[in-house]
Amino acid sequence: MTAGLTCLIPAHNEAPRIAGVLDVVMDHPMIARVIVVDDGSTDETAAVAEKAGAFVLRLSPNRGKSAAIAVGLAEVTTSHVLLLDADLTGLRAGHLSGLIAPVQAGRADVTLSLRANAPRLWQWLGVDYITGERVLPMAMLTPCLEQIAALPRFGLEVFVNTRIKAAGLRVAIVAWPGVASPAKGIKRGWWTGLVADAAMIRDILRTVSAATVLRQILYLRSSRG
Repeated sequence: MTAGLTCLIPAHNEAPRIAGVLDVVMDHPMIARVIVVDDGSTDETAAVAEKAGAFVLRLSPNRGKSAAIAVGLAEVTTSHVLLLDADLTGLRAGHLSGLIAPVQAGRADVTLSLRANAPRLWQWLGVDYITGERVLPMAMLTPCLEQIAALPRFGLEVFVNTRIKAAGLRVAIVAWPGVASPAKGIKRGWWTGLVADAAMIRDILRTVSAATVLRQILYLRSSRG
């Protein structure tokens, strides 16, 4: 891993939350550049990110997480990228350092976070296979930007898992105590949140089969560096 990496944050209507994330990210010594992809927000997400000093890409209309990530990845020039959700609470500099360090030191090729509020099943398994916080090599992602852009809105993580498994990459799972990602029902209301959760599951199963999801989970657990 070359010195520094790019932090890429997709965001849609996250003005109330993204400032707290950027407060931690912007001056982190292991991060060379911060890119925020404002995915068709109708609030002040882009303005908040620009005020914090991030490089902001504005999309309109909303394209979904996978397409937003693809747009951001096309701007990355470092050897690795840190994908980060915009709505995290409790994030500290040490969490980022802990996620980056195994790749920087050569102990792992990929790292995935395990947040404090990850579902109990993921905690028990020791891996959140759809976590939005990951350090990944751009060499694995650059050849498939068009595929990523065409994925269902929430198909990105399982698609990336497939690439990780196919390449036989070493994985480090990094616990993030104290870090949480608010449930969709909290941010959007319980009914809208329930619909969004159902859409996420649908998109995952449109991208890979349930059997493939199981194989991914087993691989991510067994390949931990």
